[in-house]
Amino acid sequence: MEDTPKRVTRRRAATRARLLEAAFEVFAARGFGRVSIEEICEAAGFSRGAFYSNFATLDELFFALYQERADLIASQVAEALAQDGPGLDVPASVDRVTEVLLLDVDWLLVKSDFLVHAARDPEVARALLEHRARLREAIADRLRRARGHTELPAVLGDAQGAAHAVVAAYDGVTVQLLLDRDVEAARAWLGRLLTALLTDGSRILA
Repeated sequence: MEDTPKRVTRRRAATRARLLEAAFEVFAARGFGRVSIEEICEAAGFSRGAFYSNFATLDELFFALYQERADLIASQVAEALAQDGPGLDVPASVDRVTEVLLLDVDWLLVKSDFLVHAARDPEVARALLEHRARLREAIADRLRRARGHTELPAVLGDAQGAAHAVVAAYDGVTVQLLLDRDVEAARAWLGRLLTALLTDGSRILA
């Protein structure tokens, strides 16, 4: 019996998902510049033909992987920030956001590879900038909705400025996390830093 178009589409989607999953594992373990198409195919259990029916190049797969994971992180951050009422419970929101942002060291390794790749490729750089803009907008949108209920420190300016500060704090803490692999310490420090930023609570850092 011949495969129907719907069955073929489902099978191709499953193949693509498995290739992305295997690529994530291999990139995290070895680094983007040290991985071949053959290694990803072997990890996924597929032939080169299966790879090329889904991706034209290794760069295209890397790009798709980054976009998939980045979109997931942005949506998780938005969901974590949406759980309060009209006001913003800063400590509770910070706890939820740091749990999402620092959930996976392997993702940080892949993201760092993508950053280096983007620094040498303008098209990839645009994709990274778009992801960061989406992440900041998810944070800024929640802060704007809390206006009138939760006041931001004046030094941060508007909600967009506060969102920039949050993402910058995250960037700084993850550098240390990549070196020492201490997820709990990084999560605790980022939580204190973000709470201090969003409440003008410098005493929290003491």
